[in-house]
Amino acid sequence: MVDMTENEDRRAVIKSKLRQNFDGKIVRKDLTKKIKEGANVPVYVLEFLLGQYCSSDDPDIIEEGVENVKRILADNFVRPDEAQKILSVLRQRGSYTVIDKITVNLNIKRDFYEAEFSNLGLKNIPIDEEYPAKFDRLLCGGIWCIVQLDYEYMEEDRNGTPISIRKLTPIQMPHVDIEELKQGRKAFTQDEWMDVLLRSIGMEPDTLTYREKWLLLIRMIPLVENNFNLCELGPRSTGKSHLYKEISPNSILVSGGQTTVANLFYNMGRKTVGLVGLWDCVAFDEVAGIRFKDKDGIQIMKDYMASGSFARGKEEKAASASMVFVGNINQSVDVLLKTSSLFDPFPPEMGTDTAFLDRIHCYLPGWEIPKFRPEHFTDDYGFITDYLAEFIRELRKEQYGDALDKYFRLGTNLNQRDTIAVRKMVGGLLKLVYPDGEFSKEQLEEILKLALEMRRRVKEQLKKLGGMEFYDVNFSYIDKDSFEEYYVSVPEQGGGKLIPEGMCNPGQVYTVSQGKSGMIGVFRLESQMLPGNGKFERTGIGSEREAREATNTAFNFLKANAGHISGTISTTTKDYIVNYQDLQGIGMTSKLALPTLIALASIALNKPTVSSLAVLGEISIAGTMIKVDELANALQVCLDSGAKKVLLPITSAADLGTVPSELIGCFNLIFYQSAEDAVFKALGVE
Repeated sequence: MVDMTENEDRRAVIKSKLRQNFDGKIVRKDLTKKIKEGANVPVYVLEFLLGQYCSSDDPDIIEEGVENVKRILADNFVRPDEAQKILSVLRQRGSYTVIDKITVNLNIKRDFYEAEFSNLGLKNIPIDEEYPAKFDRLLCGGIWCIVQLDYEYMEEDRNGTPISIRKLTPIQMPHVDIEELKQGRKAFTQDEWMDVLLRSIGMEPDTLTYREKWLLLIRMIPLVENNFNLCELGPRSTGKSHLYKEISPNSILVSGGQTTVANLFYNMGRKTVGLVGLWDCVAFDEVAGIRFKDKDGIQIMKDYMASGSFARGKEEKAASASMVFVGNINQSVDVLLKTSSLFDPFPPEMGTDTAFLDRIHCYLPGWEIPKFRPEHFTDDYGFITDYLAEFIRELRKEQYGDALDKYFRLGTNLNQRDTIAVRKMVGGLLKLVYPDGEFSKEQLEEILKLALEMRRRVKEQLKKLGGMEFYDVNFSYIDKDSFEEYYVSVPEQGGGKLIPEGMCNPGQVYTVSQGKSGMIGVFRLESQMLPGNGKFERTGIGSEREAREATNTAFNFLKANAGHISGTISTTTKDYIVNYQDLQGIGMTSKLALPTLIALASIALNKPTVSSLAVLGEISIAGTMIKVDELANALQVCLDSGAKKVLLPITSAADLGTVPSELIGCFNLIFYQSAEDAVFKALGVE
């Protein structure tokens, strides 16, 4: 019960601070919900009206205000199917007020401005030039307005239109004082401000964990950062597209299906810029359905995502719209990580194109966001959506990406693209949470860790798809004061520590090699020894013939050479059982002779292998060493899996030149000259 009271106290504090600092720019979100369910108008239109009529704590005034808003919407909001009815009423009364989306164009031939009404279906209505001069967004994609129309038919002017615009009032905020916002922010703590932002987009922060709050704020980065590319894939009903469709009037949601270069980038026939020039954010719903009619569509998109510009015809065009890709993951994340990549839901021409995927700055883990139920939506006060959208838009002009240089340096594993991505995310989150530019080193570090994780998730999947080219995924940052380096992992990889620190049990061995699928991964061997008559049993490898043969090679080698290793090993009075585990689901490896030999010797001598060891390499039936394939990739897997020591055949020493030096520097490499030498060194016997 204490918890509930605490929450209520916090809400009361936040509400009074909002009243003091942002009066007239806040609204109770349950009112929006009540009316929204019955009216198909964007949230920002609704909240503009609620902000005007319901800005009070008095229940009677609020009730009266809600009724007013409902009446205005019923009488004045134009539904496309009722357009003719409204025109008829306008003609009868001579004047009428409508709520509609208005776009203005300049008629060059006749040198005046003309308005186009989206739902009313009217075109070429003359409009006074003071309006486009004052509200330039009328000329860029249009805005919702309350418009007073007059109707006067003149017999002598048959070519003109009887409809004229007497007064036009934008429903979207035409201007925001950003300094006022920054001053107002100073009154709130970090947690309070995060709650205000979340309530402003309709979410109830008291039902969310601290991490979930941050993840929902990351969704807002494309609205506050120019040319920011975000991908969010996750289960259904987590509100992935809600923000871009309903909350912000500055973003457009392109529902799945075909799109064209002309629509998205540039129409050469009309010489007009497409969606990326008109909106702050272009979001693609259901990525699985994205199709370009033009062959060069994805190429132009890649160019745009990397540089913010694209070439069409003879000229290069620049735009600042962010790109967002949202879609559903139908399997569990564990299955996806084992069987393919987290980019699997993308269409094949995108999902396997590493150059395209590398341009995605941030991969938001949609599976961590809860499926929304009614209690996740707030009934409390937040900013009027339009005020939120406009101040976020203003913040796009500011740059905070270099803020981290004061306290931190990024690690050597981040290349130029990684660095740009991390800086953009750090800048975006700082603008949202600390628009006044006041934050501590610890608060900056928290944001930096999140940014590194979101970019590393992209890089981890690129490593799966593109191999060695993307091996450097161990993202870190260095504290400039203490010179300590901190590594940031991604939670779904479990930190990747498949090979535990410290001593294993005798008979337990980890080996890294190529699985049946062709991917390189970690395999664990666990052994038992029982009194018996020299039987050798294997579990976990099924009917894999090559794997079975490799294990037989090991047991036969031990029978022939046990005396060279230790006089106490018996292959006649003991039975051995070895269990093989494919830890990453990549199919059992056939390179099992050497690891099996080490596992058998370890259990027979009751001596564990040295700590954090990965065994690489293989032996033939005669004990000849076989060098490691794809050494650099194998060592990268060792590093990701937590190995600190690597057992390598001396025949692989020549291949070390192909491995980046910083990767080699991560291990204690132990070379072996023969199969027996490998056993001794694995068990730490000199």
